[in-house]
Amino acid sequence: MLPVMADRAMDLSGVPKEVRDQLAELDLELSEGDITQKGYEKKRSRLLTPYIPHITSVELSLPDVQLTPGHSAEPSPSPEAPGPSTSSAPRSHRGHRSGGTRDDRYRSDIHTELVQAALAKHKEEKMGLPMPTKRRSAFVQSPVENCTPPDTSSASEDEGSLRRQAALSVALAQSLQSPDYWINRSLQGSSTSSSASSTLSHGEPKIQPQPQPSTAIVDVLAHLRIENSVPPDVTSSSSRLDLPPAVKGMSRGQSRCSMLDNTADGVPVNSRVSTKIQQLLNTLKRPKRPPLSEFFLDDSEEIVEVQQPDPNTPKPEGRQIIPVKGEPLGVVSNWPPALQASLARWGATQAKSPALSVLDITGKPLYTLTYGKLWSRSLKLAYTLLNKLGTKAEPVLKPGDRVALVYPNSDPGMLWVAFYGCLLAEVIPVPIEVPLSRQDSGSQQIGFLLGSCGVGLALTSEVCLKGLPKTPNGEIMQFKGWPRMKWVVTDTKYLTKPSKDWQPHIPTANTDTAYIEYKATKEGTVMGVAVSKISMLTHCQALTQACNYCEGETLVNVLDCKKDMGLWHGVLTSVMNRIHTISVPYAVMKACPMSWVQRVHIHKARVALVKCRDLHWAMMAHREQKDTNLSSIRMLIVADGANPWSVSSCDAFLNVFQAHGLKPEVICPCASSAEALTVAIRRPGARGAPLPARAILSMAGLSHSVIRVNTEDKNSALTVQDVGHVMPGALMCIVKPDGPPQLCKTDEIGEIVLNSRAGGTMYYGLPGVTKNTFEVIPVNQAGAPIGEIAFTRTGLLGFVGPGSLVFVVGKIEGLLSVSGRRHNADDLVATALAVEPVKTVYRGRIAVFSVTAFYDERIVVVAEQRPDASEEDSFQWMSRVLQAIDSIHQVGLYCLALVPANTLPKTPLGGIHICETKQNFLDGNLHPCNILLCPHTCVTNLPKPRQKQPVGVGPASIMVGNLVAGKRMAQAVGRELGVVEDQDLIRKHQFLSEALQWRAQTDPDHVLYVLLNAKGVAVCTSTCLQLHKRAEKITAALMEKGGLNTGDNVVLLYPPGIDLIAAFYGCLYAGVVPVTVRPPHPQNLTATLPTVRMIIDVSKAACILTTQPLMRILRSREAAASVNIKTWPTIIDTDDLPRKRPPQIYKPPTAEMLAYLDFSVSTTGMLTGVKMSHAAVSTLCRSIKLQCELYSSRQIAICLDPYCGLGFVLWCLSSVYSGHQSILIPPLELESSLPVWLSTLSQYKIRDTFCSYSVMELCTKGLGTQTEMLKARGLNLSCVRSCVVIAEERPRLLLTQSFSKLFKDLGLSPRAVSTAFGSRVNLALCMQGTAGPDPSTVYVDMKSLRHDRVRLVERGAPQSLPLMESGTILPGVRVIIVNPETRGPLGDSHLGEIWVSSTHSASGYYTIYGEESLQADHFNTTLSFGEPQTLWARTGYLGFVKRTELLDSTGDLHDALFVVGSLDETLELRGLRYHPIDIETSVSRTHRSIAESAVFTWTNLLVVVAELSGSEQEALDLVPLVTNVVLEEHHLIVGVVVIVDPGVIPINSRGEKQRMHLRDSFLADQLDPIYVAYNM
Repeated sequence: MLPVMADRAMDLSGVPKEVRDQLAELDLELSEGDITQKGYEKKRSRLLTPYIPHITSVELSLPDVQLTPGHSAEPSPSPEAPGPSTSSAPRSHRGHRSGGTRDDRYRSDIHTELVQAALAKHKEEKMGLPMPTKRRSAFVQSPVENCTPPDTSSASEDEGSLRRQAALSVALAQSLQSPDYWINRSLQGSSTSSSASSTLSHGEPKIQPQPQPSTAIVDVLAHLRIENSVPPDVTSSSSRLDLPPAVKGMSRGQSRCSMLDNTADGVPVNSRVSTKIQQLLNTLKRPKRPPLSEFFLDDSEEIVEVQQPDPNTPKPEGRQIIPVKGEPLGVVSNWPPALQASLARWGATQAKSPALSVLDITGKPLYTLTYGKLWSRSLKLAYTLLNKLGTKAEPVLKPGDRVALVYPNSDPGMLWVAFYGCLLAEVIPVPIEVPLSRQDSGSQQIGFLLGSCGVGLALTSEVCLKGLPKTPNGEIMQFKGWPRMKWVVTDTKYLTKPSKDWQPHIPTANTDTAYIEYKATKEGTVMGVAVSKISMLTHCQALTQACNYCEGETLVNVLDCKKDMGLWHGVLTSVMNRIHTISVPYAVMKACPMSWVQRVHIHKARVALVKCRDLHWAMMAHREQKDTNLSSIRMLIVADGANPWSVSSCDAFLNVFQAHGLKPEVICPCASSAEALTVAIRRPGARGAPLPARAILSMAGLSHSVIRVNTEDKNSALTVQDVGHVMPGALMCIVKPDGPPQLCKTDEIGEIVLNSRAGGTMYYGLPGVTKNTFEVIPVNQAGAPIGEIAFTRTGLLGFVGPGSLVFVVGKIEGLLSVSGRRHNADDLVATALAVEPVKTVYRGRIAVFSVTAFYDERIVVVAEQRPDASEEDSFQWMSRVLQAIDSIHQVGLYCLALVPANTLPKTPLGGIHICETKQNFLDGNLHPCNILLCPHTCVTNLPKPRQKQPVGVGPASIMVGNLVAGKRMAQAVGRELGVVEDQDLIRKHQFLSEALQWRAQTDPDHVLYVLLNAKGVAVCTSTCLQLHKRAEKITAALMEKGGLNTGDNVVLLYPPGIDLIAAFYGCLYAGVVPVTVRPPHPQNLTATLPTVRMIIDVSKAACILTTQPLMRILRSREAAASVNIKTWPTIIDTDDLPRKRPPQIYKPPTAEMLAYLDFSVSTTGMLTGVKMSHAAVSTLCRSIKLQCELYSSRQIAICLDPYCGLGFVLWCLSSVYSGHQSILIPPLELESSLPVWLSTLSQYKIRDTFCSYSVMELCTKGLGTQTEMLKARGLNLSCVRSCVVIAEERPRLLLTQSFSKLFKDLGLSPRAVSTAFGSRVNLALCMQGTAGPDPSTVYVDMKSLRHDRVRLVERGAPQSLPLMESGTILPGVRVIIVNPETRGPLGDSHLGEIWVSSTHSASGYYTIYGEESLQADHFNTTLSFGEPQTLWARTGYLGFVKRTELLDSTGDLHDALFVVGSLDETLELRGLRYHPIDIETSVSRTHRSIAESAVFTWTNLLVVVAELSGSEQEALDLVPLVTNVVLEEHHLIVGVVVIVDPGVIPINSRGEKQRMHLRDSFLADQLDPIYVAYNM
């Protein structure tokens, strides 16, 4: 490959001429498919070897990712590491702290070194990911006010380069419009067969033989020839193709002109897009981790690749675990009978003793609540709740009712009083977060909790109530998903003093519920865990024993008092033991991170209750405090010590504060769960005793749930600290987390389950879920239960180590199961944060979760990006995180997204609300500012691409096989045209020009045409005679001014109207051939005039007939900017013609003579003109007349463009032939008055109307909401018998159905709407007439369609596609379904090309060179077997025929034709055939902001272009949604996602997408996309 690569860039001018000629011939052979790529390379290198300068070595790799050297491993992390540095003062608190981050919770210097090592290894492998392209205006980086503007110098493309490209695009536009280019193109590519010569749909480059500056990259792309038969699998690693050095170091400032060249069917390709796609292809060629198995059964229902178990997977080898027992719960004589009794006791005997001190925002004490105050206020509240709400007869609250407690964290005092007040009143408190807004994160889920607990009353403080969002009339807003709530303020001034005789009822603790604690599940559902009175008491006793609490101690609590450890230690156990609690709310910690350490120092606190975050913040801020002393602490309880990454925070904190008196043995990590309450806690060690050992585990082992001590591979180790012993009085087992609760082996990781009197009792109000969690009976290997006692699942994953120490390695809710292996979200976060430098993202603001895509879980990482991070930094960080996670965890990331600072949903305590983030991601509401998707690398369970089998059997055998199997040949026939008897009529039918003359004589005053304007007023009418006279005037002018010969082509350039019709007949009278052309749009000449010019040039028109205004436009200065106006043929304006009659009217000698040319641009961007003979014209008109029963007394309304196809026939020809009156409504008029078409139908009581999809869509979108108003105006559509949509595509069922449904209220019959179908070779194959049965709809299995088979399924079946019949086959038309490759007829159940045999087919393509082979192939072709004598025309559309149960007009069973799509447009991917419209339908459904979408392929990558109708911040939300939906519904991986503005996808006059134009514009970089994502 090397010499060939080198010679691409070599200058061929020094090579002898004969060698150059041989090379040119070789290129031609390659472009025409006469030689394979391999053969071409071989021959080319043989010719060039003698002339190549000797090359020592050519570096052909991609630019590698630069790595920064790792930080030195200091024990204390650098102060720059945390959050958004908002102020420059290095010593201020704010500089060192991030808002609510979990920060260095995950910091591990060992881990950082491992990640650096892994990345360094990757560096050697050189990874070059294409960076996404982003429009600079697109993203407001962050809602933070102090962010710096995005750094433009760092962008991949700045505005200047876009301007430079604008200049290029003008040059391109001109090269695009040279007729040569188009003609060459239409010759090569106008074939509608996919097998032989279609160049467009399969990305097979055909190189134009034009001299161009040779450039390395473009040549590489040009010769990246994709063979038709088997598209290469881009995942295979064999054919590595790297970019030549010329491309590597291209600076942004260089001019891009040299990089411009033509590749792939003459598509101009700009370097930017193609280089990136090439980069992407190179990256994708790397082999994926799991090898794919070798075969794929195309008829198997199973589409997903089943992963084979790996024989090297580690398996647990230990014995079955024995349940672990905690120490017995001691019996102490003076323990109270209930917790309220403790409060009563201290309130009476120790009234002055402090119970709770609360700090203000600066960290100074605000007030202290004594036990006396706490008791008296709780008593008042209990009395008020029971006696003062409602009346004596009907109290609002009864004992056992549930009450919500809504207090901010900054006010723990009010919460304590409310909690104990509820306990004394025997109502059940449910503490919840304060809802800040109607749409607050998770507020809906809190509503679910309140509903399931039956809460109708909320207690709150006056201050909090004032802060709640209100409705305009001052009421508290109804929060989303919440039940109706009654709010009660509990400030002391509103409480009533109990009467002398009232005493609270304090029963001995029993199994009734005491309180309910909320808990959010992985999916985001919030449930209430009920804790009984006895559990609450027992839990306090167990904590007292485990933590050795003594009466009168001081405890500093930094945790949330509403739930979890903050409630259990700081509110309940503290009151039981008359402890003085000092509460440090989250808001205080944010303002003053050292506050808790100062409180310990000032109050000589014995116990502190913190999280790793608080350790980290204190460490970051400790430099300002010299004189803190922590020697008083006997127990520093680390509430999230069960997180494996807590060990580094504990170590670092000890490192800093050991000098301040902190003793190493006082650090006590603990493990807890909402269901089982405290699971295990480390007891403080004796002075000087050795600290417990750590476990260093292999990550690979952990992913298979096996404990392996990691010795050899240091790159993937996890260091875990123990969380002490199990709680007193509890029994613990480890069971398998999924399936039956089977006991694990000793070296196996499983879920910890606990049996204890001190745990939760149920999920309140949810008995079903309760059973699976609170009533688990473990079983042994044989499946037999190990005993009677029920255990509670804790949701913690871990194992029991030596000495019965408990180790926790993660939580079930953080578990991501990918391809049978388990990964812990926290471990992935740690790896991501170990990727240095972390100047791109905030350390504590990373969310990791999994989403389901294509039958497996896929990992998504979302992080908040710093406002000052540049595009390159972010992208580099993302690509390195990918590599690190791949290296260390052996798992691929599916998506990595960066969002602006402060935009991720937060939990009340400032962490990231994971399930809300996940929901936002899935709903497209995340609004990332950078995103990287890697479906190619991580979706490894796709089946192998289908290999097309060589056809060993001939078409004859297939046909015989079909007949034997009882299948009919797939064909359908319209009714007979009948013979015309009357001599008079024969004359009329032979030529249209004669028909008009005949009508002018026999019925001169019959109105043939009425033209309406936007107001529905007839602006012009024409009788038979008027039309004939006007045509004569035009004929005279043509003969006089045009100097034309018979058979010359004349272009008619008119707006839709009667002038166009008159000019057409004028040409027929003169014996010249009319060519109707859509006039250029005066406001958009640059885009529309070149097409006009092209048709004029291609048709070699001798003259142009037009109106005065259009003539002025053709000669204007604006026109000169886009085309050469000096070379127009003769222009004749027909506005003021002299009253002259032509000397004679031309009569063609035979009916085979040409009547007119029909030019149209196909959806694949091909301009084709077809020749319509006089015979074809009259049979077509006769066929339509019979089908629609048209005669002189009938009126039809036409709202179509009159320039080509069936639209032209109906507008200009049909009325003259059949004599009916046509009411013409130019579609353009609908833009200024939408209802004009429908009101015309109503006003004229029209029975038959014809429109286009564009018109129908305009009415559906624009008038759908106004049906009532239209009805009031008296609009009535009950007269409409048939409304036919004229199209050359698959019927748009959704649109026709919506139209029928919307206008049903106006009397439109649901049976009225139907479609017609025509193609280039035959303008009308089907049209729903008056006699045939209603069009039928079938549901087809999309999987079978991809295999070219048709399997009908029930409505609503998964993967089903509804298809509507395209109308009844016209009289005189016969269709057959043919295999496009073998050209043999197919049976009923097969998808094939629709071939048509009819007297009104076009007689051939109109081309300058008269390309004969194509003519024969498309217009006069025969079946390879069957009926050799019949001549068929190939429509280029795939479809199938199905015999229905309905009867047609002759009484036979009706054969319905279903059109599936254009063969040229189909995408061959993974060996299967896809129709773009199906993928586009899925894409457009995926998000409300996708206005339209289009897909095409480029070098075997699927490119999806989506128009964004919403705000630009939603652009990147679409990338994962689009990738997901295509993967899920079509089993394809999207290579490139392009987000563009509305209106960018080009659409032709028939409302069809011009996908190939779009592809050309994309590759030429003319789309100005908002964002281009290259999926890895």
